[in-house]
Amino acid sequence: MRLRCAVLDDFQNAATTAADWSPLHDRVEVVSHCEHFATEDALAGALADADIVVTLRERVAFPASLLDRLPRLKLLIASGMRNSVIDHAAARANGVTVCGTESSPTPPVELTWALLLGLARGIVQENNSLRSGGPWQSTVGADLHGHRLGLLGLGKIGSRVAQVGLAFGMEVTAWSQNLTKERADEAGVALAPSKEELLSTADFVSVHLALGDRTRGLLGARELSLLKPTAYLVNTSRAAIVDQDALLTALHEGRFAGAGVDVFDTEPLSAAHPMRTAPRLLATPHLGYVSRANYARYYGQAVEDIEAYLAGTPIRLLG
Repeated sequence: MRLRCAVLDDFQNAATTAADWSPLHDRVEVVSHCEHFATEDALAGALADADIVVTLRERVAFPASLLDRLPRLKLLIASGMRNSVIDHAAARANGVTVCGTESSPTPPVELTWALLLGLARGIVQENNSLRSGGPWQSTVGADLHGHRLGLLGLGKIGSRVAQVGLAFGMEVTAWSQNLTKERADEAGVALAPSKEELLSTADFVSVHLALGDRTRGLLGARELSLLKPTAYLVNTSRAAIVDQDALLTALHEGRFAGAGVDVFDTEPLSAAHPMRTAPRLLATPHLGYVSRANYARYYGQAVEDIEAYLAGTPIRLLG
């Protein structure tokens, strides 16, 4: 009998076409779930007969309470090489091997600039107006050249965002709790003396930090109040870094020009979620990692992880 592999959150039905699963055909049956299971009970029911699960990023949590309900599960594969929502100790206790895949920093960099440029030039508003017979030219675009881009985080993604900003002729500054002048100099950007200084002087602020105890709620109501009235905020990192209630309040009150957001406190968003209708917001449904090349990497390496596990030599172990 073949093992059963469940692929979660395959919204575009892309998992089985993005990679070649044929090496596993005789040993593994792949079942793709294009719907999101929002509760632990729904997940436990859907995965009850799964020996292998492939999950995207950190959208689905695997706490001990869920892992204890999946006695057949032996291999859990998460895209990316870091996952904070899997209880690794519980996985070990349940005999579940946890593996990851590589993830390219390029797609989130490109989406960051899509959001930033879309905000700066009013792309969505102008396109909607053009298609609906509305006014010809209703916005005045914000310039990038000669203006300041403030980066919260200068890691793999942030440093690449910085390179694009420099190519646009922007003045780029960066800050994080561990960022040094030497690292900023290597990236060709200025080290902001403080988070507050960065927020109050930047024309565009982009978040590129990992979520942790020190970054959760890093931008709250006080921090958002420091932004210029003409500034834009972009977050393609993790929703919890920016206080969501404070962000919604600031958008509704028009405290700054607008925000571009790709990450949310709950995903997928409910139909009535206030982020769906917030003013001054350009939002995308967590597309940062969603690209053909990245999917090929995720699912191609998931196949490799399964082959290695079945051979008794698991690779890309997490936890």
